Amino acid sequence: MSTSHTSSVIFDLDGTLVDSEPNYYEAARQVLARYGLPDFTWEQHARFIGIGTRETLEILDRQHTLTGPIEEMLAAKNAAYLELARASTEVFPEMRTFVERLHAAGVRMAVASGSSRSAIDAILAGTGLDSFMELVVSAEEVERGKPEPDVFLEAARRLGAAPADCVILEDAPPGAAAAHAAGMRCIAVPYLSQSADDPAFATAGLLFPGGQREFSAERAYAWMTAEA
Repeated sequence: MSTSHTSSVIFDLDGTLVDSEPNYYEAARQVLARYGLPDFTWEQHARFIGIGTRETLEILDRQHTLTGPIEEMLAAKNAAYLELARASTEVFPEMRTFVERLHAAGVRMAVASGSSRSAIDAILAGTGLDSFMELVVSAEEVERGKPEPDVFLEAARRLGAAPADCVILEDAPPGAAAAHAAGMRCIAVPYLSQSADDPAFATAGLLFPGGQREFSAERAYAWMTAEA
């Protein structure tokens, strides 16, 4: 298969390439406790998986009247997360295999994430994934975050790729919705098994309902190249 017909692949980062949610939860728990929301639980955190940090804080502020300005809390959360992320972030093993498989085939890859640019860069550098990714787009760089398609469309624009020639890998319903809105094909690998039947995942071309434990680099690659 010649690379001229190969799709470009755009990865979500958190929960898709790397298991960053434990670090995000811990950062949120630490910061929210300082701003009037003690005892923030994993169950509460899980409701915001796939939604950007700023939007999450805005929603929590409306619900709980937090005691700090959004900008201040956002900076504190990003700082706490960066510290945790630099210390340890796990790449999903089969996802690393998929990245290496795509790289070997000459497929162009990018990351499009709701995280801050500094957090994305720190994780990619720390895990060694930076050497495979041609470019990175943070939701900070576009007008609207997921489920709007802006971050994926910007990644395609910078790659010089038509949306129809892009394949998105996503773990959360807002990301799958964004891929669909962008007119891109989507491989969905739900981070939370209970979200596998979310209507947004029904738009994905390939769904691994069991999440990362079911994800297969070979199956994903075979689907992608057969569809191309």
